[in-house]
Amino acid sequence: MDFALFGFLLMLVVVVLYNGIKFVPQNRAYIIERMGKYHGTFEAGLNFLVPFIDRVAHDRSLKEQAIDVPSQSAITADNINLVIDGVLYLKVLDPYKASYGVDSYTFAVIQLAQTTMRSEIGKLALDKTFEEREALNANIVDVLNEAASAWGVQVLRYEISNINPPRSILDAMEKQVKAEREKRAMILESEGKRQSEINIAEGKKQAEVLAAEAQKEKQILEAAGEAKAIEQIAEAQAKAIHVVGETAATPEGQKAVQLELARDAISAKREIAKESTVVLMDGEKSGTANSVAEAIGVVAALNKSDAFNADNTDKNHKE
Repeated sequence: MDFALFGFLLMLVVVVLYNGIKFVPQNRAYIIERMGKYHGTFEAGLNFLVPFIDRVAHDRSLKEQAIDVPSQSAITADNINLVIDGVLYLKVLDPYKASYGVDSYTFAVIQLAQTTMRSEIGKLALDKTFEEREALNANIVDVLNEAASAWGVQVLRYEISNINPPRSILDAMEKQVKAEREKRAMILESEGKRQSEINIAEGKKQAEVLAAEAQKEKQILEAAGEAKAIEQIAEAQAKAIHVVGETAATPEGQKAVQLELARDAISAKREIAKESTVVLMDGEKSGTANSVAEAIGVVAALNKSDAFNADNTDKNHKE
């Protein structure tokens, strides 16, 4: 009897300990009810409760949850019927409200998300639903959080997965996109041609400018070269005249000058005879001997001149 009683008591202690000790996992919360009434919330770790009186009424996850929002129909502002589905991300902030504020917070949030999405889609035209998807998601999250705060739930974000318009609308949109692409292609092609023509014109203009500048520089260089040549010729002539003048001032120089003048006189008569078909001359003076005599006469006359008098020249030179 004593052994049986001891065994019974031991079993009773084990059952009490098993039902009285609760280990709550991380990121979870247990809602405890005592005799059907809310008693407290057990958080992660070791917790104790009264066996047969306290019980775990609800087990709530505190992690972020992803909930699929089923597809639904929505009508846009321009009367286009769309089929839309999405994904909802939420997190339980208050396990008590999530347990007693609503029967099923996931079902309530999904229904509210669908209603809000239909309402927001009805404010936009078809084109805007694709362009303003981020703004649409943000508006749905704001509306959901206003209602979900009473349920102890926070909606973190809402993402529209698919927007499926009717097939006829898709065909029209494809035609519109194709037309826009062809339009952009034509514009780009015309812009390319225009830019090419501009580049060619600019190239020709720059080539003409460079050619004109090259011609200008060439003329400047040629003019400078001619001026330098003239200057050098003038200097050479001046030096030659100076040397001739100095040489002519001597007796030997005067004789050379007289001989050169005689040659020039004879050459002049020859040139006159070549250029004219008829030359009237004295028959007695037309011979070569007479021409030489005339040249000697010219030289003699020059000798009598003061300009070619050696004595006067030497005297003037000495002075």
